[in-house]
Amino acid sequence: MLYGIVAAATALLLAALLAALLRAPALRLRVLDRRRQGEVPLSGGVVAVLGLVDDVWRLRRRVLVAGTAVAAACVAPYGETGIGGGLLAAGWVVGVTFAFRGLDHADGLAGSAGVLTAFGVAACAAVEVMDGIAVLMSVLAAALTGFLLRDWHPARAALGACGSMSAGFVLAAGAVYTRAGFGVGESAGVLFALTAVVCADAVLVLLSRRLGGRAVLRSGPDHLAHRLRWLGLTVPGATVLLGAGAFSGVLVGVLAHAGWVGGDALWWVAGLALVAVFALSRVPVYADRRTVSPQARAPLRVRSG
Repeated sequence: MLYGIVAAATALLLAALLAALLRAPALRLRVLDRRRQGEVPLSGGVVAVLGLVDDVWRLRRRVLVAGTAVAAACVAPYGETGIGGGLLAAGWVVGVTFAFRGLDHADGLAGSAGVLTAFGVAACAAVEVMDGIAVLMSVLAAALTGFLLRDWHPARAALGACGSMSAGFVLAAGAVYTRAGFGVGESAGVLFALTAVVCADAVLVLLSRRLGGRAVLRSGPDHLAHRLRWLGLTVPGATVLLGAGAFSGVLVGVLAHAGWVGGDALWWVAGLALVAVFALSRVPVYADRRTVSPQARAPLRVRSG
């Protein structure tokens, strides 16, 4: 217990310190988030080599997907799930990793969702007496909290692909191992609840781009936070609202994993997420911005991706 507290506190302090120290080198090297106004350095998660290379040289998406898929296939819990279940788990890890990367489009959003999910996975692991995973998730939550000190609006640093993909990968893998050995259907519900906002954002973007005749991998101002900004929320307001949604989903996921609520609660999470996706999909975000007034364009001043 004491080891976990010390490790988490150390991670928080180191993340806050390193985020501040790496800002100047990132600015000098022009490792910047080019999807937003101002120069925000991408200095999060310097241990994730694939994401770091993408931040610097902009790799093709298929290269990122292939590299992430190989890594996910190597860590899938085949012993507890079998080959088929392991492959499903690897696919889930890849999906959540990229969904989490896509969520890094507004100040503090990916970090906030990551902190809440990490605490949720840690709680689930503690229920199963998986001390290693519980400590790892607690350390990750602390590190993301430390980074949030620089990433909160107005951000002085951003996670970028390097930080968001590494955090998303660890979160997804930890959640999969925590649920390994449980039924596939219930596990899918718990995993979705733990990452409800992340998954809802990915579903919204994929559906809106397909229905809008746009390339799925083409970046655009069509994420959850973008649409909430169109409705008049501030950047922090959108992050807080989505954070509240993430907290609600995580809470239900933890309670369901512990057996304190039934599967009906998981259906409520899925249903409310679908309602939110449908409602926000009605917000027009693909209009020709040359014909829109500056007042209408103002809500789009968050990153697109």
